[in-house]
Amino acid sequence: MSAASTLQKAIFARLSGDAALVSLVGAAGITDRRLAEPATPLLVIAGIDSTDHSTATEAGEDHVVTLEAWSEAAGHRQAQAIAAAVRAALHDAPLVLAGHHLVLIFHLDTRLRRDGKSRFHRAEMRFRAVTEPDA
Repeated sequence: MSAASTLQKAIFARLSGDAALVSLVGAAGITDRRLAEPATPLLVIAGIDSTDHSTATEAGEDHVVTLEAWSEAAGHRQAQAIAAAVRAALHDAPLVLAGHHLVLIFHLDTRLRRDGKSRFHRAEMRFRAVTEPDA
């Protein structure tokens, strides 16, 4: 299994098991795709961009994980609360990856905005993760 795939599974498991986050989005509110008619609030694992991070002696990958919190509530308050719960759950989390070792994961940034002409507010969060294959 690829490092990105196992990283996504570990992130999903961590977020799905976080009581503070689940209280904000509900048990079915964490997904890896935005549905055509989404129920909100919703947290989407929107993507993982991976690049080689190998050294002369060690193999590794650098990943930028993008998560999106979607809310129909007036203003950004609900999206901000979801983003804060996600940061608390993932920043420097000890995720266990099948076949890989997580070197680090940390929050890079969060961008809040109203999504174009829709009624949705969105918080886009990016995390950096570095993985190495198990020996």
